[in-house]
Amino acid sequence: MQEINVLKRKLANSFAMKDLGAAKQIFGMRITRDGKNHKLTLSQNEYIQKVLKRFNMHNAKPVSTPFSSHFKLNKEMCPKTQEDMDYMSKVPYASAVGSLMYAMVCTRLNIAHAVGVVSRYMNNPVKEHWMAVKWIFRYLKGTKNQSLCFGGSKISLQGYVDADMAGDRDNRRNTTGYVFTIGGTAVSWVSKIQSVVALSTTKAEYVAATKASKEMI
Repeated sequence: MQEINVLKRKLANSFAMKDLGAAKQIFGMRITRDGKNHKLTLSQNEYIQKVLKRFNMHNAKPVSTPFSSHFKLNKEMCPKTQEDMDYMSKVPYASAVGSLMYAMVCTRLNIAHAVGVVSRYMNNPVKEHWMAVKWIFRYLKGTKNQSLCFGGSKISLQGYVDADMAGDRDNRRNTTGYVFTIGGTAVSWVSKIQSVVALSTTKAEYVAATKASKEMI
């Protein structure tokens, strides 16, 4: 603490600043400390509620999964009629996906795949794409209290990786997904289209394993 206080004084001499104590909220993330049990929790409950209200989804019915198998999205679903174009011109698609991305990057790794799918159609979305975005909002509404909890006595690194086969309906590419945990809590996660077209499930898995191995190192 002595060194920390010295650093604070040096910073205060160079910058206009106030010492507000331990951080409680930063960039839309709520920080909760449990000193007795040596745990720290990151949540975005307030941010999610604000986003749901912004896009008029605060009264929507929650769903239990971040994505549904009935969504068969592709680029061929672009608006083809004037009615479709008029409808989508009033839809804040890019802004909504951006809001979902921020939640996914900070604490909500369980929507990484779903957000990755809907973000592929930012240039020319259609109503079906927008319905998929709203589905993710509905999932967040039902799980807005989920959080990342850091702490505990066992600090060990574990990783999980997988790949699908030709999951992208536009170019038949595969998706790499991995998550790394320390002490059982996620610290790094990705769901991303592979840069090559794999000719077999084996190659798809090797590409995914390579990406995950580099992240692990």
